[in-house]
Amino acid sequence: MTRTDDDLSFLGRSAAARQVEHEIAVAAGSDAKVLVSGETGVGKDVVARAIHRRSARRQGPLSVINCAGLTDTLLESELFGHVRGSFTGAVRDKAGLLEAADRGTAFLDEAGEMSLRMQGVLLRFLETGEVQRVGSERAARRVNVRVVAATNRDLEAQVASGAFREDLFYRLNVIRIHVPPLRARREDIPVLFSHFVETFREQYGLAPRVLTEPAELRLMAYHWPGNIRELKNVVERLMVKAPGEPVRAEDVPPGCRAGHGPGPVSIGDGHLERRADVAGPSFGAAARVVDPEAAVARLIASLLEDGGSFWEVVHAPFMSRDLSRDQLRAVVRAGLEMTSGNYRILVQLFNMAPGDYKRFLGFLRKHDCQVPFHPFRGLRPKPARVMPLVPEDYRVAAGM
Repeated sequence: MTRTDDDLSFLGRSAAARQVEHEIAVAAGSDAKVLVSGETGVGKDVVARAIHRRSARRQGPLSVINCAGLTDTLLESELFGHVRGSFTGAVRDKAGLLEAADRGTAFLDEAGEMSLRMQGVLLRFLETGEVQRVGSERAARRVNVRVVAATNRDLEAQVASGAFREDLFYRLNVIRIHVPPLRARREDIPVLFSHFVETFREQYGLAPRVLTEPAELRLMAYHWPGNIRELKNVVERLMVKAPGEPVRAEDVPPGCRAGHGPGPVSIGDGHLERRADVAGPSFGAAARVVDPEAAVARLIASLLEDGGSFWEVVHAPFMSRDLSRDQLRAVVRAGLEMTSGNYRILVQLFNMAPGDYKRFLGFLRKHDCQVPFHPFRGLRPKPARVMPLVPEDYRVAAGM
């Protein structure tokens, strides 16, 4: 996504990429707060870094924190610092991110994940500029920090539901930059591919690879649910696998082909074509809404037909926020329908080791995604002999 540290930019030749570049330039020309929105993996961090690097604060520090996955105490300590003895493990005074970013920029990634309490604490700082360390009874100092926040959440909907403070939303949403998903700017895929090839050529000392036209068409037809982050991983895999060789259509990983994504395009006679059975605008238009049921069906197919492990196919995208709780519950529910509500059989059905049973249930409970098994117990129990067999046998036993 970047060229050099001195020329940080949002790569792409599409109109959408040029629009983001324009908005970065506008934001860099002021000290106003910025809210960057977009799906996971689209490059929101690149936008934040580019704004800082081009702004009058470029000589100051850029402090970055991911607000997701931290308890209130840890997040407050990371943001504001703490005094010795304020909590277990606080053996010395420590400055927080906001103090460290004085005369610079603070980038709050995944700001939509903060609790309502932490939202109130952040709002107070935005209003006063005063940093009060955890455990201190008075403000330590007033700092001059520009705040850039990013989220993959729909904050307007969060405000409407009461999950995000309206006053904080308006404080952060002074300049809004929305980063479109990769599927909405597919013409940028060859540019990004070449950039990542060069990145890994330098990193690993490998000979570069060039896209053939059929391979390029396959990449452009794919839906890219993981966006640019997913594309980068694909390029790294291709570079390591066969450095120096042209990338052919058959080299494109099976999971990154048009049939594995819900996008309305397919490959035909060397050209990108609309699929007649899918409604919606052409792939060059704005992002389409992904069909949740289709996404769940693809996950089930990856588990049962491709032999993928639950930890890779479902757990990993859920933890990276590419999969919703409702979709996770739907996957579990589909599995329970095939196993008559038996979670132990489900562990094997989803290609996990038998010893993963407690870990699996603990994961579901932690994220409030455990589906009650009772409604499925009325189904005819499956013979024990099918448990270690191939996915097709599960489906036969389940009457599918």
